[in-house]
Amino acid sequence: MTEPRFQVRARHTADTITVYQAYRPGIGGPAARDGRFPAEWKRDRMTWIKPSFLWMMYRCGWGLKEGQETVLAVEIRREGFEWALRHSCLSHYVPELHESQAAWQRELRRSPARVQWDPERDLRLNPLPYRSLQLGLAGEAAARYADEWIVGIEDVTPLAREVHGLVRAGELERAAELLPEERPYPLDDTMPAHLRG
Repeated sequence: MTEPRFQVRARHTADTITVYQAYRPGIGGPAARDGRFPAEWKRDRMTWIKPSFLWMMYRCGWGLKEGQETVLAVEIRREGFEWALRHSCLSHYVPELHESQAAWQRELRRSPARVQWDPERDLRLNPLPYRSLQLGLAGEAAARYADEWIVGIEDVTPLAREVHGLVRAGELERAAELLPEERPYPLDDTMPAHLRG
């Protein structure tokens, strides 16, 4: 069965959704230990959260890229995640969805969250023909994320290394068994058009 081209797939429960980020150990370590981001975490910068484990592996190079050595699974409240989606705009201009480039730029300036759809990745980190959500949080959204939405933070760097080792050894079936189970995340018709595809 082919996947819809645009679909949020994630590990989720009735109340929470898990997203991934990668940081240098000085931020990632204390965040996992304390269940919240340390003071050095910059809330005035855009922070990108990714519901796809393999897209995060692609972005951080299995936790081997400099400054992204600690991979975090951040469990957040679904109500927070959906608030961000409802207050988001696309990170790029799409003529079919925006009245004009100027209208999109106005929306971009006032939206605290940005949506980007990037090719999902397979275990070898090759692009797949369907897209994975990246959600950028800034301003009010970043502050709410850090202060209100987080339920727990887990350091999943050991998992990243284990899966990577199996992939390198050509043991893709065993590697696939270790992946977090990501299911379609339900989005209703009240969500912005750029989330439905």
